[in-house]
Amino acid sequence: MAQLSDDCFAFGGELMPTDEALAILDERLSPVVSLETLPLRRAHGRILAEDVVAQNFVPPHDNAAVDGYAVYFDDLDTGEETTLPVAARITAGHPLGRPPRRGEALRIFTGAPVPGKLNAPGHDTVLMQEDCCEEDGRVTIPPGIARGANLRKKGEDMRPGDVVMEKGHRLRPQEIGLVASLGLTTISVYEPLSVAVFSSGDEVRDPGNTLPEGAIFDANRYSLFALLEGLGCTATDLGILPDDETAIREALDKAAGNHGLILTSGGVSTGEEDHIRTAVEALGSLYFWRLSIKPGRPLAIGQVGTTPFMGLPGNPVAVMVTFLRFARPAIFKLSGAVDFKPLLFRVRSTFSHKKKPGRREWLRVRLVQGQGDVLQAEKFPRQGSGILSSMVAADGLVELAEEVSCVAEGDMVDFLPFREVLS
Repeated sequence: MAQLSDDCFAFGGELMPTDEALAILDERLSPVVSLETLPLRRAHGRILAEDVVAQNFVPPHDNAAVDGYAVYFDDLDTGEETTLPVAARITAGHPLGRPPRRGEALRIFTGAPVPGKLNAPGHDTVLMQEDCCEEDGRVTIPPGIARGANLRKKGEDMRPGDVVMEKGHRLRPQEIGLVASLGLTTISVYEPLSVAVFSSGDEVRDPGNTLPEGAIFDANRYSLFALLEGLGCTATDLGILPDDETAIREALDKAAGNHGLILTSGGVSTGEEDHIRTAVEALGSLYFWRLSIKPGRPLAIGQVGTTPFMGLPGNPVAVMVTFLRFARPAIFKLSGAVDFKPLLFRVRSTFSHKKKPGRREWLRVRLVQGQGDVLQAEKFPRQGSGILSSMVAADGLVELAEEVSCVAEGDMVDFLPFREVLS
């Protein structure tokens, strides 16, 4: 008796490897969004459209890193205690107001400017107050301090002319703070990418409606809205496409006119009622549609007219996994970003697993503390691409490369934490 295939996409020619598909996306996609200037406080999460170049020194002056006493290092006895008069008190925002003098200590506080003479050495070392003893206007300093200790130098972070951030960088809170430290109040960024979102299938219903026999509620569109919001996109809800090629073609053609990307779920496989792929080919072209991956092999990527198109699978886990590994980099590229490859971390497997060579696979796992506090990946027991609860229970995905055929308990594996790719 002939053996039946348990692979529902086993037929139809060569499957494309993941890295080849990602390379095609990187080669063919380019930014489609315009530039705008925003107040800095509204720029969080946006993509930088121009290099940020420092126009001044940060910090703008030498300053104390601790509360204590500023001195000339050469006034100190390197082998014995040194006692110096405390000649003045300097706080943050209030400079000394006169040139410093040799042989004096200055009481100083964190962030206060450390005084110096023009073109001459100044007070170049700061002692922590806990290490010193002040009595009757004089401070006793123990030996052993290094020259320049506890001193933040003018321009040690940034200097005029430094390119402190290149365009294409996504602005996180730390980047916003960095720009503010330069004294800037506005910044040039790319506008949000506008994305048209469809689900497809006669069986799909919106939540809140009565569910007839044979129908399912639409989880995919809602997951995609949240994923797109996390990437700073503007998503347009265009509803559910029926299993009708003419209606699909008309909806895709209309959406292409005023969006930077069309994103669908379902309807891109080889079934008689899967019409999205043929509609896209009639209106534009496909770059690829069958990848050597699990979950999510039917993944159609191309363009409707000149508008990029991504047709994700229909199963909800496959939708999220293919979004994170394929749609996410495509969206960043279309949005003007240049550094969007997620970091994978090595963790130890607590499970054994066999896979088909030549195929990239992602397993849902949670992290547990192992012996010696080594992080270990524990596989979710049900890995079906329709089990959306597995994505909720998991901390991330174990990614198994094409050349891997099996994983044994104790093997080191690549782990993609959801915190790395979900905002």
